[in-house]
Amino acid sequence: MILKSLELDNYRNYEHLLIEFDKGTNILTGENAQGKTNILEAIYLCSTTKSHRGNKDSEIIKFDSEESHLRTIIDKKDENVRIDMHLRSGKSKIIALNMEKLKKTSELIGILNVVLFSPEDLNIIKGGPSYRRSFIDMQICRLDSSYVFNLSNYNKIIDQRNKLLKDIYFQPALRETLFIWDSQLQSYGSQVIKRRKEFIDELNGIVKEIHYKLTGQKEFLTIKYEPDTEEDKIEEALKENAERDLKSKATSSGPHRDDYVININGMDARKFGSQGQQRTAALSLKLAEIEIIKKNTNDNPIFLLDDVLSELDSNRQNMLLDSISNIQTIITCTGLDDFVNERFKIDRVFEVHDGIIEII
Repeated sequence: MILKSLELDNYRNYEHLLIEFDKGTNILTGENAQGKTNILEAIYLCSTTKSHRGNKDSEIIKFDSEESHLRTIIDKKDENVRIDMHLRSGKSKIIALNMEKLKKTSELIGILNVVLFSPEDLNIIKGGPSYRRSFIDMQICRLDSSYVFNLSNYNKIIDQRNKLLKDIYFQPALRETLFIWDSQLQSYGSQVIKRRKEFIDELNGIVKEIHYKLTGQKEFLTIKYEPDTEEDKIEEALKENAERDLKSKATSSGPHRDDYVININGMDARKFGSQGQQRTAALSLKLAEIEIIKKNTNDNPIFLLDDVLSELDSNRQNMLLDSISNIQTIITCTGLDDFVNERFKIDRVFEVHDGIIEII
């Protein structure tokens, strides 16, 4: 898979931009706050429908504008694929694939596969459970459309059940309808848990070896899935915790409260890992993500590196660069440092300054 071009209108600090990428290694260089990360964010948005920085669509649209347009052209197994995305302030986004409007935004997942490694990814290790759930869910969604269906329906029902819990406070008789949502949560939630278990088994088989090499055969990394409830006991847990849910007006049991423990040599990396160990663990997960996409799609993803090379020591830099030598890569940095020039071939360099990009 090759990202051939990206076109933006009224996106962040770009009034208009058309950038054409090389199929090898692309460097976006420039001072901070000039718009380098905005380019990676736009590519990620066209892949996942979401910003990796967690921003709402209205926050992405250029100041004083009501809408923004994104267009990407990708070469996918020798066929051109066009993705158009229309962001509108206060409204749902519109997405088209090869000029055909998609009925659901989730239909875009898996069309353009990218792996992004950014400073924010340290939160997968040291942040709260929601960061780890989001990471795992995104990986499964891009590989399994049935998981997208089950997870989406589960989340919708959680929202509806939480609304009902609030309504019961004013209309106690509505409590008799609570079991309807509990039954549906059991149905969809059990499938979510089952698929998460399968994926963690697959991920462990790949990430363990990657991390072992990254650390000079010194550390073993494993991921332990900790479901909030077992897949066949969701409805039972909801009934047991009904009184607590009514008081808090929120659903306290189910896979939306799952977590994953990332262990290094048997110790929780979140609690006991050093900053360096946590960063290496995050890198291992990203490299494993690349391998999983290759394995399941028989195609290479596009690798996006947002100002992270300088934070890695030479051993980890070498491991990273070896891993991405055969895939299209787009890297942001504040300068063409010697370690970049010496270690791998640069195919195209773009200088970014105040929303203007020039090839140098």
